[in-house]
Amino acid sequence: MEKQTITIYDVAREANVSMATVSRVVNGNPNVKPTTRKKVLEVIDRLDYRPNAVARGLASKKTTTVGVIIPDVTNLYFSSLARGIDDIASMYKYNIILANSDQNDPKEVQVLNTLLAKQVDGIIYMGHKITDELRAEFSRSKTPVVLAGTVDPDEQVGSVNIDYESATEQSVTNLIAAGNERVAFVSGSRMEPINGIYRLNGYKAALEKAHIPFDESLVFEADYSFISGEAIYEKVEEAGATAAFVGDDELAVGLMNGALDRGVQVPEEFEIFTANNSKLTEMVRPKLSTITQPLYDIGAVAMRLLTKLMNKEETDEKTIVLPYNIANRGTTKGE
Repeated sequence: MEKQTITIYDVAREANVSMATVSRVVNGNPNVKPTTRKKVLEVIDRLDYRPNAVARGLASKKTTTVGVIIPDVTNLYFSSLARGIDDIASMYKYNIILANSDQNDPKEVQVLNTLLAKQVDGIIYMGHKITDELRAEFSRSKTPVVLAGTVDPDEQVGSVNIDYESATEQSVTNLIAAGNERVAFVSGSRMEPINGIYRLNGYKAALEKAHIPFDESLVFEADYSFISGEAIYEKVEEAGATAAFVGDDELAVGLMNGALDRGVQVPEEFEIFTANNSKLTEMVRPKLSTITQPLYDIGAVAMRLLTKLMNKEETDEKTIVLPYNIANRGTTKGE
C-alpha cells in the first residue's frame, strides 16, 4: 500500500494550531510559545512529517538549492574545493546537488540543463574551461553562476582563483635557480585557459628572466591521471629535461613514479614542482614540492560570492584572486 503523504495541514490539525504556527516551528522562528513548539514537534515526530522543499520553492520562487558541476569527483583537487562549497552552503541554509561532468564538453551542457530544470537558485562550475555552448547557456538561463578554480579570460562570469601565472613563474624560477636549464612544462590540455594562457605564460616568463630560450619540445599535454603521468615520463626524459613543472597533483605523482621506475632519483637527478597542494602531495614519498593553493577557501569564497549574487547583494568584485604560497618539500633540492 502506498504511503500517504503527510502535509502541513495534517500537522496543524493534529496539533490544533494554525498552519502558520507549524511553518514557524519548522523554520526555527523564535516567535512561538515553548509549550506550543513542543506540542507541534511531537506531532511532527509522530506523523513523520517532512516539509516539501519543492512546494516551498514554488511558493517562494526559491528552492534554496545550488547546483555544483564537478569534472571528476574522484580528483582530490575538486573534492577539496567541494568541501569548502558545502560548508558555506550549509551555513547559509542551501542544499547542494553535485553533478559529475566527466570532463566532457557535451555532458557539461547536459548536466547544466538538468540542474537548471531542477530550478536551482545558482550554479558553481568547476570545469576546466568555458566552451561557447556553455557560455551561451549561462547567459540564457539568468541563473547566477560562479566559477571555482576555473578562469573566465573575458571576466564575464564571477570567479575565485589564485594568480596562476605568477605562481607558475615562481615555481619554475625555483627549479632554474637549483641548476635546471631544461625544465619541462607538463599540464592538461592547453585549450584550457589556466594551462594554455596563465601557467604557460608564467613558465615562459621564468625562462625569459633566466635568459633561457623557450623550447616547444619541453611542453607536454596529458590527461589528469596517474597513468598518464607515468606514461609521459619517458618522453620528458627523452627531451633532456632535468625537472618538471606539473599542472596537476595526480599527474605529478605518476610522473615521479615513472622516473623512480626507471631508476632515476628524485630530487637528486630529476626535480618536480606541482600545482595544487591537494592531500596527495603529502601522502607520497618523497613529498611533492607544490604551489600551496588554498583549495578549501577557493570553494568557500565561491559559495559566499554566489549567495551574494543570488540575493542581489552588493559585490565589490566578481573576479576574486586569493593568495598562494610555495612549499619546497621532497621533490626539489632548493629550500
